[in-house]
Amino acid sequence: MIQRMSHVTLFVNNQQEAKAFYVDKLGFEVRTDHTMDGGFRWLTVGPKAQPELEIVLMEPKAGPMLDEEAAQAVRLLLKKGVLGSGVFQVDDCRKTYEELKKKGVQFAGAPEERFYGIEAIMKDGLGNWFSMTQPKPWNSD
Repeated sequence: MIQRMSHVTLFVNNQQEAKAFYVDKLGFEVRTDHTMDGGFRWLTVGPKAQPELEIVLMEPKAGPMLDEEAAQAVRLLLKKGVLGSGVFQVDDCRKTYEELKKKGVQFAGAPEERFYGIEAIMKDGLGNWFSMTQPKPWNSD
């Protein structure tokens, strides 16, 4: 039976730029950076506070996962900036928003109040968008 998810693949249009973004701007750590036979680069990063999760930063190339037609379609979606997404949880959305903006992270707008907490939408510049949220404390009554 499946117990947990350990890796998630995120397609990026440039692994080196993705590594710089996720490590230098978001503060993630590199977990693995290894070039395998055939020139395939296995590059994973993850939040320091979540060592059990690795995000695979993968360029869409033909191989075991994608044929050339699928790889081209993924590259087109990345170019349009509409492919990946996810949610990053933070303790203080407004403070993190200001810190990341100073580092050059692109946002769709300032943090906004939502029914689930405070949210800001950010772009990694590599074809992916993410929600950055500060969850609302839930009343357990």
